[in-house]
Amino acid sequence: MSSHRKRIISPDVAEAAPGLWSNALLVEDSLYMSGFTSRANDGETILGNDEYEQAKVIFGKMKALCEAAGGTIDDVVTMTIYVTNMKNNHLVWKARREFFTGDFPACALIEIKGLAKPEILLEIQGEARLAK
Repeated sequence: MSSHRKRIISPDVAEAAPGLWSNALLVEDSLYMSGFTSRANDGETILGNDEYEQAKVIFGKMKALCEAAGGTIDDVVTMTIYVTNMKNNHLVWKARREFFTGDFPACALIEIKGLAKPEILLEIQGEARLAK
């Protein structure tokens, strides 16, 4: 790994098997976070029965990684949210209001046909710019 980037880990976010991906990489003051689902740390269990509950799990992971990198979740500047049912996006926004304050991150919301398992209803990827 290049010396200008650092892999960020948190005990609250399960790490992928070696050689697959990094959950988060810090490059200077930018934290790049992979797409997260509400998959539990056991790698199998999906936490949450609807988009609201699953979004809260995902935002919790993003918060943990931002804090592990020395920032806060309010440092997130952009997100891409993939949902399997656009009609339930209000549930994602409800969860988002519980985690973010001030100006919300720039965001794209995309409806897709499906994710890794039928019970996974959304995936969220984000980027944070950490205050120095």
